[in-house]
Amino acid sequence: MLSSENTSVEQLINYFKNYFPLNSKERAELFVHFAERRIKRRGFILQQGDVCRHFTFVVSGCFKMYAVDKNGKEHNIQFAAENDWITDLASFYAEKPSQLYIEATEPSLILQIKHPDLLSLYINHHKFDRNFRIIIEQKFIALQNRVLQNISSTAEERYQSFLEQYPHISNRLPNTQIASYLGITPEFLSKIRKDLAQKPNP
Repeated sequence: MLSSENTSVEQLINYFKNYFPLNSKERAELFVHFAERRIKRRGFILQQGDVCRHFTFVVSGCFKMYAVDKNGKEHNIQFAAENDWITDLASFYAEKPSQLYIEATEPSLILQIKHPDLLSLYINHHKFDRNFRIIIEQKFIALQNRVLQNISSTAEERYQSFLEQYPHISNRLPNTQIASYLGITPEFLSKIRKDLAQKPNP
């Protein structure tokens, strides 16, 4: 159980003000059910083959979620930094082994809730059910938009969409990580950045 003076939970409470704000009893439940963890850079909170046991809120730092193909190449699927969530939803809800990795790209501070505890919040405090439904819907929409972009958008358009989605971390990630997310080479990403820099402002 976290201390009632824990500032990480206060940050989470402020986050929920964007949706359905929590009353005092609901806020108290966060201190009971969430656990705080510090993760070193390149530390994992999920590895392929493990069951994803936690829904994770990023207090500070940055994470990447990725798959590794049969040739050992990484393919970034999602990033998450401050005031964002990251989890393998399929593994978390089905309680089956994950095909993904979730790794810290920076030293990070996180809050995590276990699957049974989250279900308990859903049942006993319906505002959590509504809040997390919105969070999951937003993640699904972002993933759907990304699939559509991969089908119909140019690499430059995908990069500009990346900047819109992750404006606060684009300068915190190396070219290799961003290129992996976009499905292009780091060299091509450098060319896109150079071309955009040379374009006159509208």
